[in-house]
Amino acid sequence: MEDWRKHAGVPDVRTMEDLKPVFRDPRCGKTGPAYLMFRDISRSPGDREWLLENQLRFDVTCIPPADLCGEFVKTKGHYHPENPAGTGYPEVYQVLSGTAHFLLQSRDLRHVCLVPAGKGDTVIVPPGFGHVTINPERETLVMANIVASCFESDYRFYEEHRGAAYYELVTGKLEKNPLYPGVPPVRRRKPPGITGKSWPPGPLYELVEARSGILRALVHPEEYPQVFSPL
Repeated sequence: MEDWRKHAGVPDVRTMEDLKPVFRDPRCGKTGPAYLMFRDISRSPGDREWLLENQLRFDVTCIPPADLCGEFVKTKGHYHPENPAGTGYPEVYQVLSGTAHFLLQSRDLRHVCLVPAGKGDTVIVPPGFGHVTINPERETLVMANIVASCFESDYRFYEEHRGAAYYELVTGKLEKNPLYPGVPPVRRRKPPGITGKSWPPGPLYELVEARSGILRALVHPEEYPQVFSPL
């Protein structure tokens, strides 16, 4: 959806002050906007109605480059709750411009993965995984996502643990968060959760316009085991 700006409303602004609980350095004095979140974007009234009927939301997030007192700028980080069937809600992202590092961690902390993604890459956050998105470059990262609209993200674990299991420093080093003493080393890998032909190629928003049934997997992931591969 290259023309997303024409259809986006007023963004939610995540400030540096909002991110302070997850800063590597609690003394970091950064202030001001950190990134913008444009929620519930649709290209037409028909698309909006279809998204609402199917409990889905299309968003765009813009993360300008920044140095957070030694670590790259990042999103706050959160987990998704389980749906009524007992499976965590997944999420699908696509990089529109820039470079993203998706840092995923399972709830039991047995798995921590760093997934690099560039323009056009699609990344699925599988059920049961929390995630932080890092902008490791000097240009603004713009990414789209589609997610179920019937839940609220849970930021508490990340706030209580001062962020994710690892921090990505501006030197490129991954530094373990001392509040996670038992986590395994980070694995770098291709976008997880995508198995062969299980997810359609192309721009995410085209799936909305095509009324694609694959998007039902974001609300009822237990019905689509072929979409989500183990990490």
